[in-house]
Amino acid sequence: MSSLFPALTGGTAGRVALRFGARSLTYAELAAAAGTLAGRIAGGGRVAVWATPTLETAVAVVAALEAGVAAVPLNPKSGEKELGHILSDSAPTVVLAEPGAELPSPLRDLTRVDVEVHGTGGPAPEPSADDEDPALVVYTSGTTGPPKGAVIPRRAIATTLDALADAWQWTGDDVLVHGLPLFHVHGLVLGVLGPLRRGGSVRHLGRFTTEGVARELNDGATMLFGVPTMYHRVAESLSTEPELVKALAGARLLVSGSAALPVHDHERIAAATGRRVIERYGMTETLMNTSVRADGEARAGTVGVPLPGVELRLVEEDGSAVASYDGETVGEIQVRGPNLFTEYLNRPDATAEAFTADGWFRTGDMAVRDPDGYVRIVGRKATDLIKSGGYKIGAGEIENALLEHPGVREAAVTGEPDADLGERIVAWIVPTDPQSPPGAEELADHVASRLAPHKRPRVVRYLDVLPRNDMGKIMKRALTS
Repeated sequence: MSSLFPALTGGTAGRVALRFGARSLTYAELAAAAGTLAGRIAGGGRVAVWATPTLETAVAVVAALEAGVAAVPLNPKSGEKELGHILSDSAPTVVLAEPGAELPSPLRDLTRVDVEVHGTGGPAPEPSADDEDPALVVYTSGTTGPPKGAVIPRRAIATTLDALADAWQWTGDDVLVHGLPLFHVHGLVLGVLGPLRRGGSVRHLGRFTTEGVARELNDGATMLFGVPTMYHRVAESLSTEPELVKALAGARLLVSGSAALPVHDHERIAAATGRRVIERYGMTETLMNTSVRADGEARAGTVGVPLPGVELRLVEEDGSAVASYDGETVGEIQVRGPNLFTEYLNRPDATAEAFTADGWFRTGDMAVRDPDGYVRIVGRKATDLIKSGGYKIGAGEIENALLEHPGVREAAVTGEPDADLGERIVAWIVPTDPQSPPGAEELADHVASRLAPHKRPRVVRYLDVLPRNDMGKIMKRALTS
């Protein structure tokens, strides 16, 4: 089995691989540290990783992958009940953590191995795992029931990172900066393992700040990964931070993911810097499915085209293919390819339910597709598809229209039962000026003039803040009247 990280033994020994604040490791130092730790855990079962935004987390995951054992990243913000479920479900043999980190009670009965980032060992032992064996078990936030562990094989990590390298022209010369958490696919697989597979560098901010982004991009970093809440803060800061404008203007690639980036923020960043943010689309279970390409059109509001090796189709509720890709007809995204997970751990029922008989994964995401193949996601099937007056309406496009109104700072759209329409469209608004919010009729007219009359909100509710999770995604199930 080939290593996922050829640069660990290649000709890049003196290049900086990882930098977290003032601490860094070259490829030679990373190889030594990961090799030492891999020697300790090789041949065992799954290992839990206390996934703080530190060098230790990166070393722990690389060591597990080099040893051929599956890593289970743990969110340090998880409550004890959730941690208890994950530990009983995944049954790790040890927990890897930075020295001195205080672990919560569910982890205290587990054998602890402190991660030393200055290892003295040689190369990691040759693992017996093959490309189909588990690399990671990443727990998805359950909207119904406890989180499920998506088992991600080694080949999915390799194929998704290589497909992104093709789409983004990503090379060992690139230096990536981000401040994402390291317990999920975006921050860990793309943000740490991605640069290491290319032989490039990653600079982790520890905590996202616009000042940190400006500093790193003006000091040689070439790429920025973020989520929409981060890019919104960037867009808000551009008028008062000239160093940030300069930094973004000089970046090779600005990438947003994990949720849709409002078109309004796209346009503000492009107008100020001349650089367009590109979006990509993935899930824990599928890793990456589509992206705007570096050599393609950065079309705001879309997630680009399928990545190399990924098959994608839109289907109607009865499972039949959407008749035409006309940029208007909404269907559920289904995907197939080597980027997919193998199963939900210990959940054969959920695994079987997630796939069609011919191997397509049901994403639960609703989208339209343009004639040239670009995909535009309009929301989740469970929370963002509104059936009103005989129409199937995606919440995402209404949210984008609302955000174009100067009186709207944040917006979310849901549906609620309506005796006449089936469902009526509800807009949840955080106003720019809480003392003088835009009226419901004004917002309805604003949406109707941009989209279509049947897409206007029938009800407007005002909030001080929208409920969001760690990734900045709006938790729509928490929006109740």
